Order: sequence, then C-alpha cells, then structure tokens
Amino acid sequence: MNDFQTIADRVEIEALRGEFTDAAMMRDRPRLASLFTPDGALRMPNIPVELVGREEIRAGGERLQSQWDFFVQTTHPGTIVLDGDTATGRAYIQELARTLDGRQGLNYAVYHDRYQRTVEGWRFAERVYEVRYLDTSPLAGTAPQAGTGPAEATATPAPARPFADPASAERLERAAAALRAGGFAAEILDDAAAARARVKDLVPEGASVLTGASETLRLSGIDDDINTGGRYDAVRPRVQAIDRATGADEIRRLVAGPEFVVNSVAAVTETGSLVLASGSGSQLPANAGGAAHAVWIVGAQKVVPDLSTALRRVEEHALPLENARAQEVYGRPSAVNRLLILNAEPRPGCGTVLLLREAIGY
Repeated sequence: MNDFQTIADRVEIEALRGEFTDAAMMRDRPRLASLFTPDGALRMPNIPVELVGREEIRAGGERLQSQWDFFVQTTHPGTIVLDGDTATGRAYIQELARTLDGRQGLNYAVYHDRYQRTVEGWRFAERVYEVRYLDTSPLAGTAPQAGTGPAEATATPAPARPFADPASAERLERAAAALRAGGFAAEILDDAAAARARVKDLVPEGASVLTGASETLRLSGIDDDINTGGRYDAVRPRVQAIDRATGADEIRRLVAGPEFVVNSVAAVTETGSLVLASGSGSQLPANAGGAAHAVWIVGAQKVVPDLSTALRRVEEHALPLENARAQEVYGRPSAVNRLLILNAEPRPGCGTVLLLREAIGY
C-alpha cells in the first residue's frame, strides 16, 4: 500500500468517526446505522447495550435518544492502525447528557473500534464503548431555546425540533381533554412500559387483534406481546402466512374487521384529532371503525397544536424517517398515499388513546 493510500484511508476513517458523532447529535438514527457494516456491532457494556446489525443499531439508537432531554458528544482523535482492508483504532469521547427522567452527568470514554473497507467505503465493524470517568453531579447548564440567553443577539439559535421533542404536561392534558370531549377514552401514562401493561388490561386474552406497522409498538415490545406471545388471536401472523397472489381477498377481510386494532398515529392535536398515514392503506379500515375496538399508543412528541401542523408533521418529520427505514429494510421508498383523520369517536368508549409522557416512535 503506497503512502497516498495510507493517508487517504486514515482521513476517511477519521471522517467516519466524526460522522458518527454528527449523526448521534442530530438524532439521525438511519444515518448512524448506515455507518456500520451490515453485521456490525455497537456494544456499551456499562448501559448495558449490545446491538448487532444495522436494524438493531437503528432501533437501539431510537430507544436511547427518545430518553434524552439534551445530549452533547465530542470526539477527539485517537489511534488508527491499518491492515489492508481492515483496521483497528480508538477514539476519545467527552459527553454531557440529561435524560427526560432527570438523570444527568459528564463522562469521558473510549471507543475501541474495528473498521472494514467496503464498497460503501470504510465502515465500523465494531464499536465497544468504555467509560473511563463519570460524574453524575447535577449539571449547571441547560439546552437554550432560540431567543433566550445572554448571547441571543449574536448567537445562532440551535435548530428547533418541534416534531421530535416531547410535549409539556399542559399540552398533554389539553390533548387528552379534547379527545375525551370527542368521545375517545384518553389516558396519560408515564412511559412505554406503562402502556405495554395497560394494553394487556384493555385487550382481553383470546381476542382477535390486528397491530399496525408501528415503530412505537415495535420499540415498546407491544408488537411482540400481541403477535408472538400466544395470548391473542393475532391477525398479522395469519396474514403473513397467506400467499398474496392468491389470497388477497382473504387478507383484505382479515385486516378490515378484527375485534381489536392496536396501533399508533402520526400526530394527535390539542383540539382532539388523530392523524394516521399509510403507504398502502391496508391498515386504515380497522382504525377507521372496522375494528370493534381500537387502542392507539402515542408518544409525547406527536402532540401538535392543530390539524394543519399535524399534516406538516406527517410530511416533514414522519415520512422522511419512515422512508429511510423502508429503504433500509425493504429496499424501496415509502410514501403517504392514504391519510386518515379521526375527529371524534361516534361510539364512545370504543377508541382509547394512551398518551405517553415520553417520546417514542416517529
């Protein structure tokens, strides 16, 4: 290997480490996962977390980042040892973080890395995170909002994230009150774990249940509870076992009228509307009233002031994230081909909205 190639490899690996930090800071989970080889691993023994493969890394990042109030990571150059199409190295990390439940601290850590040259360029084959120093003393600072602070006249405001940050307690209460006024049952729960337990209360054992294609359900474990736990007559596994070419009518009937549909939404408004988006539209009939009962689990970041903002959230926030996931998992883009807006529940008590105080899903 000539000297120029060695320099180029070192520059690209250093850029890869910087890209990792940028993706983490920007909460760009699909981009972060793409920096690993398809079977790459991210291991954080102190948390503990062990994620193998791009999909686990993306989903794991979603779970971790949904807990942040703020997070700052700085990567400092370390070692790089090249060996043909592989390399090893270390990167030195400083982090400040505060979670939504109040945990906070400062730490210094090391990433022990293995790198692999691929057709996409250099990628992480493995990152192992080792904390060398941890201080959990209360942090004196906070994440400034645009237009506040002593330097507001000259500083560039941090980019607003209106569709990713959890709504305040007051906004959750307004949304819940408006939903109840429209005939929905609405509850405010602390987190996904509480929702997971509540779904078991609301959906009786043995019921016919359709789950939506929802990141919220997947990340919370509710999807697994329903579709693999054996407690329910789960519709989705039955549908997946049917040949789509010869069984299209049977699939359509199964998904249109289950006893229960359990799903999430793209947005809920403080005026009491639910907005669902779909590429194929197959899951919308059950949510629109085809199911005898519906339960929707909604992260706090999905609460928006009104319907026009909800539609913007679908296009500007949820669609790009779902599109990246679909490209990664299915090799094709997503689209908003069908929209369902529920402004009220004409059968009071048949639709239940579980609003969470934490952010989860898109």
